[in-house]
Amino acid sequence: MSNAVRFQRFAWLALAWNVLVVLWGAYVRATGSGAGCGSHWPLCNGEVLPRAPRVETIIEFTHRLTSGVAILVVVLVLVWALRLFPKGHRVRLAAGLALLFLLIEALLGAGLVLFEYVAHNASAGRAVYLSAHLTNTQILLAMLTATAWLAGGQRKWVGWRAVPSALQIALPVALLVSVTGAIAALGDTLFPASSVAAGIRAELTSTALALVRLRLLHPAVAALGGVFLLWIAATYRAREVGALVVFQLVAGAVNVALLAPVWMQIVHLLLADLLWIALVVLVLRRQS
Repeated sequence: MSNAVRFQRFAWLALAWNVLVVLWGAYVRATGSGAGCGSHWPLCNGEVLPRAPRVETIIEFTHRLTSGVAILVVVLVLVWALRLFPKGHRVRLAAGLALLFLLIEALLGAGLVLFEYVAHNASAGRAVYLSAHLTNTQILLAMLTATAWLAGGQRKWVGWRAVPSALQIALPVALLVSVTGAIAALGDTLFPASSVAAGIRAELTSTALALVRLRLLHPAVAALGGVFLLWIAATYRAREVGALVVFQLVAGAVNVALLAPVWMQIVHLLLADLLWIALVVLVLRRQS
């Protein structure tokens, strides 16, 4: 096995690990464990290793540990890329950007704790911050995907202008759907409904908070975005993209029907991340 193949496999593993870290971060939010370490960072409740921790502390501290491992893994990816590929190679650039956005991700995660945008905080600032956090996460996953994909064979990145215009729109559309989904998930966590009908009534009342009202926005955006992405999948014969869109729409409907249980939120997010990665690969492949 060549060094290039070994590197590519390791890069895909790095991407997979970061997806797991993202999912665990969503579990932290969905279980209300974001304040498990108090308002301390990088320490946990003022300690390096929390003693007699609560369940919430274990969940939050585990997320910090897995995030630390993610940084080490991506550092290794970058160092390996610098040693294996020549100066100016796109793999070097993608790996460098991946580490940059991962470090920003860590700082944004620290900000969630330090600004106390955790637990039961229902402020508009938390929603805006969460949207920025998710956007950075998706860029990070895109850079890791590009690192792994470009390391294979003679694959090259010509440039964004070489990508068909419809595909240039696909990524922002998918990102918009994900952002509205993250806000809806936050609303589900902070203001759980006793039934679908009760949830809709709460969203339509004149006194409803912004986070509650925004839950209605995501299904509409997801439906419109889903139709567009299905058209993209059919146009560019991307069966994996089409299948993931269908699975995601079904998962969204099930999530609403079951009143957004934690496990279903994680499944929904996993499908969203897989769809995002599939779209990034499609963009990388379809250069004119």
